[in-house]
Amino acid sequence: MGPSMLIATCLILAIRTAEWPARLHETASNTDLDSEIEYAHRLAIRVFSTLIAKHSVMFPSRQKPWYQPDGEDEPK
Repeated sequence: MGPSMLIATCLILAIRTAEWPARLHETASNTDLDSEIEYAHRLAIRVFSTLIAKHSVMFPSRQKPWYQPDGEDEPK
């Protein structure tokens, strides 16, 4: 679920910061952006937690093989 969490966090962050002016300065820290990243991550965790709790069918816990050969299907 790691990649899904990363994508969800980035989407939330992009939406929340879309109107911010573009600025890049390598030596200055941007505490506003850091707090927005933390908030987006917490929000993504809450969304996933709610979905998993109420709609667990969307997130299978393990993959089940769709085909299992029996003794007749194996090559000799």
